[in-house]
Amino acid sequence: MGNCRKGREAALQILYQIDLSRMTPREAMQLYWRQHPSIPEVEEFADQIVEGVVRNRPEIDKVIEVQSTHWKLGRMACVDRNVLRIAAYELLYCHDIPKSVSLNEAIELGKRFGTEDSGAFINGVLDNIAKEVKTT
Repeated sequence: MGNCRKGREAALQILYQIDLSRMTPREAMQLYWRQHPSIPEVEEFADQIVEGVVRNRPEIDKVIEVQSTHWKLGRMACVDRNVLRIAAYELLYCHDIPKSVSLNEAIELGKRFGTEDSGAFINGVLDNIAKEVKTT
């Protein structure tokens, strides 16, 4: 498994923890890395994603809600919601990551950590978001 995929998996778990607790992002990252030490490249990539999602969350959440017909963020499964946030962050702010990579990685995260329907749900929402994101 590549470092970026490991970083995305760690970021998902950290964002999940933040979503369900009163921890600050910094506290959640520190706790996660104490319990799951990794190589610096993985930690840096995951922390960049977490910080980017948290920093841009209002805009990311708005984009997700607009593109997820009939689904409010609060009704989504926590895993699906945070996978969507990671991928939307990458699509909107990480122009060095190809759209197809962000989409494929998100679908795989959904399948691995979500329900049997997560992959299809995530794919549908992200397809809508990707169509709206301008290519650079």
